[in-house]
Amino acid sequence: MLDRIGDEVAVATSLVRYRPGSRFASHGHQWGEEFLVLDGVFEDEHGRYPAGTYVRNPPGSAHAPGSTPGCLLFVKLRQFQRDDSAHVVIDTDALPAAAAGAVVVHRLHHFGTEDVWLLDGARGAAIDLPAVAQPRDVLALSGRIDAHDHALTRLAWLRLPPGTPLHARFEEAGRLFVKTRPVLFGDCGR
Repeated sequence: MLDRIGDEVAVATSLVRYRPGSRFASHGHQWGEEFLVLDGVFEDEHGRYPAGTYVRNPPGSAHAPGSTPGCLLFVKLRQFQRDDSAHVVIDTDALPAAAAGAVVVHRLHHFGTEDVWLLDGARGAAIDLPAVAQPRDVLALSGRIDAHDHALTRLAWLRLPPGTPLHARFEEAGRLFVKTRPVLFGDCGR
């Protein structure tokens, strides 16, 4: 668990590991779920999602998840805006890499005050994203990236408070997952 607001039913950000052969009963996501497959293969009745796949299951969706070989996921629960009903599946490994000295910004999703990106940076490249009114989550997926006096390596997670710009320098070529948390609807913490 990286972040949790609420009790049993909560707004949550976590790393979730499925052991090989794991299966769970069908369940719904009243306020949505999104995840990025970090290792292995995640499966449900809608498909197989290998490492590098970004998935958004909108509010009201349901599935019976599992993993035959096992997998590791970065999961964000109940962090959708009202009326965001987009189901998204993106193979992020198919996105183009950054050229020498550059950062490529791949927008994975946008709705209202929410933005989700992958930033692919070449060694020595830097990027400055302006401050926004919401918190911003940053997860290092590869490389070594200096951000806000922290050396981020694979699976390092950073939460930036509202009003904080993101300054990142890629000391090694790498990839960052960046999400601006939306203004949430309803009382998702109960």
